This record gives sequence, C-alpha cells and structure tokens, in this order.
Amino acid sequence: MSKTFEEICLDIYKSITPSMIKAIVPVIDLVRKIYKKPPIPLREKLCEMKMPDFSEDKVIMLHGVSVGEVQSLENLVKKIKEEFSDYKLVITTGTVTGQQLAFKKYGELADFITYFPLDVYESCKKFIESINPKVVLIAETELWPNFALCCKEHDVPLYIINGRISDKSYPSYIKIRNFLKLILANYSGIFCQSELDKERFILLGASSKTTCVMKNLKFEIDKKECDVDLKAGDTKLIIAGSTHPNEEEIILKAYKQLRTRVLDLKLLIAPRHLTRLEEVKKIIKDAGLRFGLRTNKDTFENNSIIILDTLGELSKMYAISDIAYIGGSFNNTGGHNPLEATIYSKPVISGPSIKNFRDIYSILQREKAAFVVNDEWELYRTLERLVCDNEYWEDISKNCERCFQNNQGALEFLVKKLKEILH
Repeated sequence: MSKTFEEICLDIYKSITPSMIKAIVPVIDLVRKIYKKPPIPLREKLCEMKMPDFSEDKVIMLHGVSVGEVQSLENLVKKIKEEFSDYKLVITTGTVTGQQLAFKKYGELADFITYFPLDVYESCKKFIESINPKVVLIAETELWPNFALCCKEHDVPLYIINGRISDKSYPSYIKIRNFLKLILANYSGIFCQSELDKERFILLGASSKTTCVMKNLKFEIDKKECDVDLKAGDTKLIIAGSTHPNEEEIILKAYKQLRTRVLDLKLLIAPRHLTRLEEVKKIIKDAGLRFGLRTNKDTFENNSIIILDTLGELSKMYAISDIAYIGGSFNNTGGHNPLEATIYSKPVISGPSIKNFRDIYSILQREKAAFVVNDEWELYRTLERLVCDNEYWEDISKNCERCFQNNQGALEFLVKKLKEILH
C-alpha cells in the first residue's frame, strides 16, 4: 500500500533530523552566546553521555519543558512518591532554567533528572531503552514525532497531561492537522485542561476515545494558614508581591493618589529580593510615607505601609490582603505566579509582562478574576475601582473562587489514571 504525502514527509523528517541538528545548533549557540546565555547541552540532549541503567526497575517518567511546566508538576511528583513508592521517578526538562528548577525542587525526590532528548530517532531510541519507562507523562503540548514513534515501538504508554492548545497556536496547528494526526496516533492518551482544549485536540486528529478533560495541574495548590494580624482594620489592604526595581515607585504613585480617596488605605510591599531592602526603604522615605518592617513586628496601627522583609511569608500574606499586585510585570521579568493570591479569592492585578504565566492569566482574565494593565494609569484606575467599589470587589472575589473550583481536580484524576495504566 502506497504511503500518503504526510507519511512520506515524516519519513524524511526522521532521516534528516541528525543533519538538521548539526546545522542548527551551532547557530543557536552563537545567538545564545551573544545574549550571554549558556550553550545548549548537546551531548546530554543527544544521549551521548553515560546513561543510568533502569532495565531492572519500574520507572515513571515526567517531562516539563521549562519553568512553568516543571513548577506545575510539584504536587504530582509528591503524590507519585507517596502512591507509587516502588517505582523510580525520572524527570526531564527542555531548557536550562527548567533543569535548574527541577534539581532545586525535586533533587531529593527524583531518581534521575536530565534533559529530554532532541527529536533524533537514534537519540530517542537510546533514551527509551536506557530509562525503560512504564509510562511517560508529558506536561502541556509537546509533540515530538520521533520520540512518540520510539515509545510506540517499545510499547511505552505515552500521555500528554495538562494538555492545552492556545488561541495563538491553534490556527497554525489546524493547517497541518494531517501531519499531527499521524503523530497523535502514537500517543496513548491526551488529558486536557478544558473542554475547548479537548475539542481542539480531537479536531487535530487525537482519538475521541482517549482524549478527555483532567482540569489544570497548575491550580493544584494549597492554602497556607495565616496566623498573622497586622491590624489593618476595616480599610482595604493592597499587597504588592514580589516587586522588582522600578515597581515600588509605580505602586507608591498609585497608592498616594488613592489615599486622596481613602485616607486609611494600607499597603504591604514584598520585594522579590531582600538584598534590595535598603533601596526599597529609601524609595518609600523619598515618597514621604511612613513604613514599618515585618521583622520588627510592626503593624498598621502606626504605619500606612509595611515592608515584608522576611522569607517564606508572602503566600500567607495574600490571605489577609484584599487586592494583590503581582510584581515582575512592569519590567521584562515575565511576572510571578498569580494563583498564590487567587486561591484566597483576592483580585489580582499585573503589569503587561506576563510571559512566565501567560496561560494562567488567560484563564483568570477569561473568568474575570484578574486584570493585566498596560501602564500606570490603567493600574491606578483598576485599583481605584477595586478599592472604592465594594460590590465590584466582591464580584471579582467570587470570580476568583469560582475559577479555582472550575480548574481543580487534576491531581486526583491523574493518580486514578496512573493506577489504571500501571495496575
């Protein structure tokens, strides 16, 4: 039987990827060098390093391409160690920053942490034969033809978990759905974040029998008990969490304007890096405002502003605040995790730089639980309405609560599925 055009193209892809890698990687490394980033760890990604031998072990493999995906696996990693203690755990990442975070968070939990192989058939084959996984779970949307083929050839169940297809990617994917259908045929299942993602995967060629909704792993976070009383009184408390250089000035400008409307308004500032503490103190002093320090056990009885100069308390401080500005978003940092505040039903405001959590903000904005503002004026106007219109604030707070309810349940789903797969 003659092959289709798409099948021929995939055969060509399989044969030319080794030479493609040799041609492309030096160019990428040159660009990375210009931007003072480390080179691609090519030997690890081509599996040319000595690999551990798991041939006699039962292995579960998890993959998160970069920081956001690796972070989202945290509770799943812990649950796997609890529920499947007789299995070895291998974690892979695609980026250097993802690898660093994986070692930091899971170094003592995982049995092996390494890079996901480049999509070269021989490298993928060597990787699969060395790791010998009983199941592979890939976070979000990573479609690698040669890796998927190797899993199929070695009878390794391969699943996409927390699967999503963004509005931006979907129009491009639909144009090549005949190719994607061939690749998706090598996946054992697709577990999606939403009904929309499920529909999109099926339209791209995934089997309707093995594609289902699991909800969102990134929402599998727990509330932290807060035994802190900063004596803010009945006036609203704004928290500016994980602020970076120049952000304190932006927040303070809006805060001073708001105090002309709400004289007793309170502000809690939590710099991302405490090495900037003296700098932040000076910024507040120069603004003519009085502040206290958390380390001194200061409260809002005698201060309009408190600097959170302690480690590990930010998450629970969101619980006692009313409105959260999430820092790292008025520069090129890419923002920080808004869910740390949303879980307490606190309306979230961010600046325009949200690349690290774009998918989360997309969900929060769709549910009207968060605001992404473009400039200082929009920040002020958004804060003003949340501070001055209590009915509006309550509506947004309820949206936050509903958003979490709609997106939680992924962890329980995955543990149940893993038990069925591994029986």
